[in-house]
Amino acid sequence: MSGNAYVRLVRENRTYRHFWVATFISMYGEWFNTIALFLIILKYTDSELLLGTLMAVRMGCFALMQPFFGLLADRLNRKKLMITTNILQVFLALSFIGVDGPEDMWWMFLCSGIMMALHGLYVTAERAALPNIVGHDDLTTANALDSATWSTALCLGAFTGGLVVQEFGVNLAFIIDSVTFLIGTLLLLPLTVPQTYDKVSSGSLIISSLKDIGLGQKRIISEPRLFRIIFAKTSWNIAGGGLAGVYLVLAGNDIDFLHAALGFGVFFFARGIGTGIGPILARRFFKDSEKWPRLIGLLILTSGVFYVLVGLSLKGPLLLTLCFVTLAHTASGGNWVLSTVLTQQWVEDEMRGRVFSTDMLLLSIGQVVSTISAGYLIEKGYVNLQQGIISFACLMMLSGLVFTLWNPKPTSTTREYTQGE
Repeated sequence: MSGNAYVRLVRENRTYRHFWVATFISMYGEWFNTIALFLIILKYTDSELLLGTLMAVRMGCFALMQPFFGLLADRLNRKKLMITTNILQVFLALSFIGVDGPEDMWWMFLCSGIMMALHGLYVTAERAALPNIVGHDDLTTANALDSATWSTALCLGAFTGGLVVQEFGVNLAFIIDSVTFLIGTLLLLPLTVPQTYDKVSSGSLIISSLKDIGLGQKRIISEPRLFRIIFAKTSWNIAGGGLAGVYLVLAGNDIDFLHAALGFGVFFFARGIGTGIGPILARRFFKDSEKWPRLIGLLILTSGVFYVLVGLSLKGPLLLTLCFVTLAHTASGGNWVLSTVLTQQWVEDEMRGRVFSTDMLLLSIGQVVSTISAGYLIEKGYVNLQQGIISFACLMMLSGLVFTLWNPKPTSTTREYTQGE
C-alpha cells in the first residue's frame, strides 16, 4: 500500500485528524519533559539507579491503575477522559520548575508518576476509541500512523528538547510541555466520538469495578490466541525497558563532544526513527494477519540481535551505534503495531478498554523490573555499560524465541465468556 492511504485518512477523517494532531503535540512536549528530568537527576544525584527508579516509578504508576483505567474507558465518555487528563497535566508539568536540589527528588518522582498514570488513562481511552472513528479497512493504517507519529514526536521532542535544555535550561522545557497539553485539549473539545457502553457494567463504579475488571480478565483467558498476544509488548519490555530507559540514557551521557542533554536527545532520536519506520514497514510488507503472532516473536528476537550490535559498537563510530539503535527499534515498532491491531480486531468495543488496560499493565510491570534491574546492576558495579547492554540484549533474544515457539491451541469458539455473569 502506498503513502496515499495515510494522506487520505488524515485528510478525509476529521475526527481522526484531530486525535492524531492532539496526540502528537502532547507527546512532543512529553519528551521535552523526559530529557529535562534525566538531566536533573544526573545533575543533583549522579545516580544510575535513580535513572532506573524514575522510569520504574513512571511505569509503575502507569501500570498500577491500568485495570481501573480500562474500566473507566469502557464505562465513561472517552473523549472527556482524555480532555481531563490533559488539563491536569498542564499544572503537573509546571510543578517541576520548583525542583532545586536532591531533597526535591521524592516529589519530582511523585509528580512524574502521576503524570504517567494520567497518560496511561489517555492512551487507554484513545486506543479503545480508535476503532470507532476509523473504518475496519483503515484500522491498520491508523495504528501504523499513530505509532509513526509517536516516534516522530519522540525524535523531534527528544532532540529539540536536548537543544532547548542545553541552551535555555530545564524550566523552558517544562513550560513547553504544559502548553502542548493545553493545545491538545483545544483540539479534542469540538469532536464527537462514537462509543458503545456495556449495559451489564452500569451502576456504582466502586461496587462493580472488581466484577468488571474480572470480566475483562476472563475475556482474555477465554481465548488462547488473545492470551498470547497480550504478552507481545511485555516480551520486549522485560529487557527493552532497561536498554531504552537506562542504558541509552547513559550512552548519551558518555558522548564526550556533546552536552549530556543533547546526547540523550541523539540516542532517543535514533530510537524514534526506528519505532517510526517499523510500523510503516510492517503494514507495507506483512499483510497476512494469520502469520503475525509468530512474526511478532521473530521481531522481538531481531531487536535483541541489533541491541547486541549496539553494545559491541559502543567504542566505535557514533553513527554506526545510532544505526543499530534505529534498526533495533524498527523491529520493536513492528511488534507494537501488529500486536495492537490484532487486539483491536479480536476484541469487541465494550470490552476493549479493559483488555488494553491488561496489555498496558503487563508491559509496565516488565518495564519496571527491567529498568530497576538495569540501574542497580550498573550502579553497584556488577556490569559496565557495554556488558549491561549485551546482557539485556541476550535476554531479549531469549524472550523473543520463547514467544515465537509459544503456540497455544485454539478453542472451538472465539468468545467463551458471558457478559451477564
